[in-house]
Amino acid sequence: MREFDYSKLKERTWDNEIMAYVAQIHEFKGKQDLFLRQKPVELNRLVEIAKIQSTESSNQIEGIITTNSRLKQLVENKTTPRNRDEQEILGYRNALNIIHESYEAIPVRSSYILQLHGELLKYTAFSYGGKFKTTPNEIDMVIENGEKIVLFKPLEPYETPSAVERLCEEYNKAFGEGIVDPLILIPNFILDFLCIHPFNDGNGRMSRLLTLLLLYRTGYIVGQYISIEKAIADTKETYYEVLQQADMGWHSGENDPKPFIKYLLGIILSCYREFESRVSLAAKTGKKSNAYDIVKSFTENTLGKFSKQDALLSCPSLGSSSVESALKKLVEEGAIIKTGAGRKTMYMRNIN
Repeated sequence: MREFDYSKLKERTWDNEIMAYVAQIHEFKGKQDLFLRQKPVELNRLVEIAKIQSTESSNQIEGIITTNSRLKQLVENKTTPRNRDEQEILGYRNALNIIHESYEAIPVRSSYILQLHGELLKYTAFSYGGKFKTTPNEIDMVIENGEKIVLFKPLEPYETPSAVERLCEEYNKAFGEGIVDPLILIPNFILDFLCIHPFNDGNGRMSRLLTLLLLYRTGYIVGQYISIEKAIADTKETYYEVLQQADMGWHSGENDPKPFIKYLLGIILSCYREFESRVSLAAKTGKKSNAYDIVKSFTENTLGKFSKQDALLSCPSLGSSSVESALKKLVEEGAIIKTGAGRKTMYMRNIN
């Protein structure tokens, strides 16, 4: 049976790329409190945006979707689910809210992981929410000719409960003893969780919820303001590639977790950089800046094409109509160029 002995991590050497990621994320963590004091109103708006994006993206990776308007209503608790997809989306929203609001009171234990899984599937008709898998599962891929290829075979159902128990125990022991930086320990835990694949359904979404939980409990709270799930969804192909690389030889304990560690640290760092960029923009424009000034500052600091939605995300203190009016004025002045129409409308700086 697969063993989970994180004490061995202290004997490993980590390459310069991993150590550079760790150092930069530490630096951003050191600036977190400064960011959080700067623009509380804008930060509250970032939380709202991140919740919507996280709920949408984590479910979208698994093919669970709804319309943008329905998604927003579900996240804001203004409607009830109409179908299975919306039931699962609502469950993710609830589990995400619990982690956002109560992460300090959720220890890394098997029983709490089961409770989170129960919340995830709370609104579905499934009877296995909050229970470990009862049938074998596998991670597979369907190629172009329709053939299914098995990428990884997780642990058997009878092995699962004790494996998750040991996984949590070893994580807590390693964290308590400080044998390795939490930024290296956390990806190892998530990789092992995914390889166990402990549930009949919801393993990917649970892994992303647990990523947030572990990061928050160690002081890295960027996921509250910038969606880590969206960053993963935007790089989904790479996500699956590094998982496939990192789980080779997992059952015998001979796998190399470095590809997954690098990937996840890169995701976290990109979210911190985005967080700093949005907070800096808010600070730069100041209290007396109007919508036009704020949007203009955004366009002047944006490379390539961008949409109205991009401007809304980067200017969290503004509403949709204010951003739209500012973009229209900037187009009329010739500061930016508008291309496309309707949902395909894009903008870019006028370089002439």
